[in-house]
Amino acid sequence: MAPTADRIRRLLTEQLSECCDADVERRLDELDALAEAAFADADARPLFAVLGNETRYRLARALVAADDERCVCELEPLVDVSESAVSHALSDLVDVGLAGRRKEGNWRYYTATDSAESLLATADEVVTA
Repeated sequence: MAPTADRIRRLLTEQLSECCDADVERRLDELDALAEAAFADADARPLFAVLGNETRYRLARALVAADDERCVCELEPLVDVSESAVSHALSDLVDVGLAGRRKEGNWRYYTATDSAESLLATADEVVTA
């Protein structure tokens, strides 16, 4: 029997006072179903990867704090990187649904999405708890 099954057998024996192969198989089937349900939904890793970069994180924070949409030229001074790097970072935020973009002539304006506001508010609650 595999090491995982051995550990599950020991766990079940402690929980149930006795354990048979059918109990172990049943628990392994339950765990397979759990994994399938947990990992079947949309993959959120790109969202967290985007926020793992300091520039993108700061831009997301700035957009959430802003009272209105902001142009790239207004956001550049907040993150101390080039305008092209800011534009690229903002595009990444748009791609994962944390920012909205509107083009007017040569200008692009960005806003935080409801998802960004909710996600960062939840993160703040966790950090201050």
